[in-house]
Amino acid sequence: MVYRALGIMSGSSLDGLDMAFVEFQKVSGKWSYSVKATACYPYTKEWLAKLQTATTLPARDYQLLNTAYGNYIGEQVNHFIQVNMVQYQVQLISSHGHTTFHIPSQRMTAQIGDGAAIAALTGINVVSDLRSMDIALGGQGAPIISIGEKLLWPEYSLLLNIGGIANISLNIDSTNIAFDICPANRVLNLLANEVGKSYDEKGALAAIGTVQEELLNKLNALDYYKQPYPKSLSNDFGTEIVWKLIKEEGYRKRDSVSWVQDALRTYVEHIGIQIENSIQQVVSKHNPQTKNCKLLVTGGGAHNAFLIDRIKALIGQQGIEAVVPDQELIDYKEAIVMALIGVLRWREENNVLASVTGALRNSIGGAVWIGQEA
Repeated sequence: MVYRALGIMSGSSLDGLDMAFVEFQKVSGKWSYSVKATACYPYTKEWLAKLQTATTLPARDYQLLNTAYGNYIGEQVNHFIQVNMVQYQVQLISSHGHTTFHIPSQRMTAQIGDGAAIAALTGINVVSDLRSMDIALGGQGAPIISIGEKLLWPEYSLLLNIGGIANISLNIDSTNIAFDICPANRVLNLLANEVGKSYDEKGALAAIGTVQEELLNKLNALDYYKQPYPKSLSNDFGTEIVWKLIKEEGYRKRDSVSWVQDALRTYVEHIGIQIENSIQQVVSKHNPQTKNCKLLVTGGGAHNAFLIDRIKALIGQQGIEAVVPDQELIDYKEAIVMALIGVLRWREENNVLASVTGALRNSIGGAVWIGQEA
């Protein structure tokens, strides 16, 4: 049977709303996919401000934002369908929503973007609220893309996604491990904002900076990096703890016009070191064959040439080759997986792996909203 699903993802880097219309088929127990259309709709300044301040809102206003954002997603879906001329082809929408609160220790996670509003506006069946079941079962609720990596890209034993937060997956035989490594693009973008840029294109600013060893040591000493996996990060870790630490160092050197370049260079090194450490951690514990091992690198950070060069230099010492795929997979891998997660939910099959999140068991995550009258 063929399934045609639209996956929607809004990441912590706030680049925009990613959409991927994907056709899936399962033959002899193996899944295959074909991407039919993709798009990224950047947020307006108004929506960017709303999402950035969502966690500070009173309860009533927060709920109103949840509904408004669901309607916004529905409008963007209708626009996507019209522009790509795929009317009556999308069978299912799988919407991740935008993460606001993520507190696994208290069994709570929240992604705004009301699924009922999306279904009502589009007339298409919707799967939303993808993480809550895993959280209720004691899991981290993240990363949830591991199921897609296992089913769609089994040829890679290691997979790295560099978005607002960087995460790593180990996918060998029956072993599936994944966890959040560190804040990535979210912090790099905040630094670029300091000099009037939305992001550091290809890592050009970082490349001319100098590593600040004191700052680097403080970053690497943060408690999260000492914790064993399963583990996951909330957006607040990057925007509050890490960003605050970097700004404190920067303000001390405000007399230097190059402090942003130095901070970018230092943070790129921090990301690279934490990626290297994470790979060493999973390799030493699970002992996969790393000779000629390939690491698939996706997410917005894969466009940062300087960051990729540093990652290649660091992990190359372990005999691991970093592979950067075509642009569509770089930019839309998470949206593709969200589409598959929705399909699995519709089939009532497990779509979140307990070995990744630490939950009591695998689970079928997602609330279903029917878009048309029966």
